[in-house]
Amino acid sequence: MPTIAYQLYCSRNWPLEDTLKMLKAAGYSAVEGYGALFANPGELVDLLKANDMAMPSGHFGLDMVEGDPDQTIKLAKDCGVKKVFVPFLMPDQRPDDREGWEAFAKRLAEAGKPIRDAGLAYGWHNHDFELADLGGITPLDLIAEAGVDLELDLGWVKRGGQSPVAWIDKYASRISAVHVKDIAPEGEATDEGGWADVGHGTMDWGSIKPVLDAAGITHYVLEHDNPNDHERFATRSLATVKGWN
Repeated sequence: MPTIAYQLYCSRNWPLEDTLKMLKAAGYSAVEGYGALFANPGELVDLLKANDMAMPSGHFGLDMVEGDPDQTIKLAKDCGVKKVFVPFLMPDQRPDDREGWEAFAKRLAEAGKPIRDAGLAYGWHNHDFELADLGGITPLDLIAEAGVDLELDLGWVKRGGQSPVAWIDKYASRISAVHVKDIAPEGEATDEGGWADVGHGTMDWGSIKPVLDAAGITHYVLEHDNPNDHERFATRSLATVKGWN
């Protein structure tokens, strides 16, 4: 049985305490944290314990990972995080050519050395901008080839015009976790950014799930970038994923 976690960013518009109670009632036992939650780690740890909730992975900004690795490691360990993922680059920070992305990939790998030395897994969480064509190769290829593990966001891979199955096959040994996301049919769910509850959109899970199994990937993080009803998303998506096994 894989680890099935809920990315708490989905519920950023609801109080954390209410969200964790809702998730516990829905049947979750794990969540994934993100930057803003780590501002008050004591409260976060207390709420996780009160709701019997593990946090096996978390998103930490590159500025923190690179600028204060000791604090990153302390925060991660305090919260029980075993996998540290860097999640994003603002548009004005993104390289615009292969040379720039190669340099960034090396920088990203270097920033992860203290994290790995502390016994934690370390990787990059993609969106779609890392799938731009740099002449037969993408920024995400360069990141993986630099030795950085991936938390492969399957929804963003699809939105980037790529095949989730092909990417899982290509980098199976580098994928530490996947974000399980679904995409609404064209023109639907516009108030939710075009995303859908897992199993209620257009992603071909019948093709994707066997490839995840073959690759030995057992850490799923369920996510919807902008649900207008997080309880609906949480319950329907968990039912879908549990139905795969």
